[in-house]
Amino acid sequence: MRRAFLTRWCAVIALACACAAPAQSTAGSFSGARTMQYTREIVAYGPRYNGSDAKLKVEAYFKKFFAPEAAKGWLETDSFTSNTPAGPQLMRNYIVRYPGTKPGVIVLASHYETNYPLRNIPFVGANDGAATSAILMEMANHLRAATANGKKLDGYSVWLLFDDGEEAVQQWSHTDSLYGTRHLAAKWQANGTLGSIKAVLIVDMIGDKDLNVIREQNSTSWLEDTIYQAAKNTGHAGNFFKTKGYMEDDHLPFLQRGVATADVIDSDYGPHTESTPDGWHHTAEDTLDKLSVKSLQTSGDVLTETIQLINQK
Repeated sequence: MRRAFLTRWCAVIALACACAAPAQSTAGSFSGARTMQYTREIVAYGPRYNGSDAKLKVEAYFKKFFAPEAAKGWLETDSFTSNTPAGPQLMRNYIVRYPGTKPGVIVLASHYETNYPLRNIPFVGANDGAATSAILMEMANHLRAATANGKKLDGYSVWLLFDDGEEAVQQWSHTDSLYGTRHLAAKWQANGTLGSIKAVLIVDMIGDKDLNVIREQNSTSWLEDTIYQAAKNTGHAGNFFKTKGYMEDDHLPFLQRGVATADVIDSDYGPHTESTPDGWHHTAEDTLDKLSVKSLQTSGDVLTETIQLINQK
């Protein structure tokens, strides 16, 4: 599991049918309702741990959704094999690139797989992987509209990254976690891509009905400030930065290489009891009924505004 160390400003706190085609839209504005539909469609496949049929079906679902981008050469499948405590595992990152008018790239990323150690329970990761993958899909609708008929984005290029292997295969450690982003950050450093990246926004667990995105203390300060300004600009400041803390998440491989990166995460998910000390995180209770269209809309509004504010810097 990802590790979290959270504090209040002054006090410590506890922390569709499986064969359905994804809904399509050419609308330019972000839709929380459509994001929820994409989340339902991902969750309907079942637990998508590495090696499962469900994970392969979700990957096929992504490829079908991004067929228009693939036809333009904007979709990359980044396949790699990771040595894990369960042996070698084939993993895949998916990168969708939308070209901009300014030199430089903003990356928006979410992991999409579910936890391998929980493969024997009905853990569908509605909030943990599905909702944020759906946010990226809905963001694609906005980006498609802006790049229609050969146009480019008015600003930096935006890349959507669906990364694999965020979850531990056995027990969270620096070597058993973040497989996809560790692989890709090293690859992009080796081929010079990192030098063109202006910001990486990791999104994780931000569909929760009780949305409270933390100010993540490992993240780049100016980028966290920009996210909060975006929350204020869109009228959503009440859902952001009431708490602060340190997370070990997909942002770390980029931060360690000097890239401006922020982890946009609400890690306080569900009631904390003796039997569920981490709430609904990594339990079979991480289901669609714990999410809301309102929270997905809030998250999408703030991310869209954040990208605009980064373009203005």
